[in-house]
Amino acid sequence: MQGFVDERLAVQENLHHNAKLISNFYTAMQHRDSETMASCYDDKVQFSDPVFKSLNGENARDMWRNLMGAVDPLHWHVVISDIEADDNVGKAHWVATYKFSKTGNMVTNDIHAHFIFNKEGKIIEHTDTFDLYLWTRQALGWTGFLLGWTDSVKDKVRAEAAKGLAIFQKKKKAKAAEGGSSEEVSAAAPVEK
Repeated sequence: MQGFVDERLAVQENLHHNAKLISNFYTAMQHRDSETMASCYDDKVQFSDPVFKSLNGENARDMWRNLMGAVDPLHWHVVISDIEADDNVGKAHWVATYKFSKTGNMVTNDIHAHFIFNKEGKIIEHTDTFDLYLWTRQALGWTGFLLGWTDSVKDKVRAEAAKGLAIFQKKKKAKAAEGGSSEEVSAAAPVEK
């Protein structure tokens, strides 16, 4: 499945340059193009969401590289809407629908994104908000339904995601030592969110 950018955004040629940056970021996400996504970020970007509380710089970029490498392209659909931005801040609404690889369950994650931009036209801060309990109910089935609201289950989800990112980064470092690129590194473990 592919996604789409709200058609109203595509026809607005006079979008603010930071709104175009957000649109480029999500268009790349729809195509699982993590390198284009990473290029939208400042080197010192700060990312946070309910799973990854705080990722900085290359860690944030690698989270997207791992995620985009882990998703099944046949079960990946992203819809973007409500992109707004000015010189300093921006926001967007996006909905990702995909198959969670650990359980095979379909997940629809409704996410609100907030951005802060630097003067060079890059994203310096990116915060995604979504209902982690709703996510666990979909992704983990009955376990998520019964226990997904507990801190212990949420902490386990966070720990598994961090572990997957660490494995991906270890593979990436080994590949770089061999002269390869991060695009050649297969996703270590699912960090779907």
